[in-house]
Amino acid sequence: MRREEMTTAIIGLGNMGSGLARRLAGKGKLVLATRNAAAAASLAAEIGAESAGIADAIAAADTVVLALPYNSALELARSGALNGKVVVDISNPVKPDFSGLAIGFETSAAEEIQKAAPSAKVVKGFNTIFATLFAAPADDTANVPVFLAGEEAAVEQVATLVKNAGFAVEKTGTLDAARLLEPVGMLNIRFGYGLGRGTSIAPAWLSL
Repeated sequence: MRREEMTTAIIGLGNMGSGLARRLAGKGKLVLATRNAAAAASLAAEIGAESAGIADAIAAADTVVLALPYNSALELARSGALNGKVVVDISNPVKPDFSGLAIGFETSAAEEIQKAAPSAKVVKGFNTIFATLFAAPADDTANVPVFLAGEEAAVEQVATLVKNAGFAVEKTGTLDAARLLEPVGMLNIRFGYGLGRGTSIAPAWLSL
């Protein structure tokens, strides 16, 4: 039987992970984990969430958000810890000099994570927005789309998380759509930094 209250674990508490945690605070059970246990405990106490070790946080969760760089997310997937979980990959597999993506078009970061954790259900999401948007009032981001790609039931589960975080949901189909979404994330990095548009920029998807 599906539990009424879903548990979300956020693994990694950099700008994206901590920003998302603040947006989700008080909207369901939330467990925070990072290699720095003291930092996880401090943020959890501040926002009214829980903290745990990485393995325990994943085990307790219905949805696991990997707020990690791609290589770290892939390493965790290979460990077997994510098996059986709905997993949100927010990474963009950028080159060290941010000149472009290290992989793409024939595969994606999300698909490689899925291959490494075959019994998980990986959903691509949150990779096309900057962390600064989490600090904006939720009303200001209500129409900012978070693009999701993955298996339908898993996407529906993550869509609830997206709405609770104060964003709009834009479904893009199965996980192979991540091959398109990760270049959108790279384009946003170019807009935000390379072209000086700033980190408040986010892609808009409108039907006219």
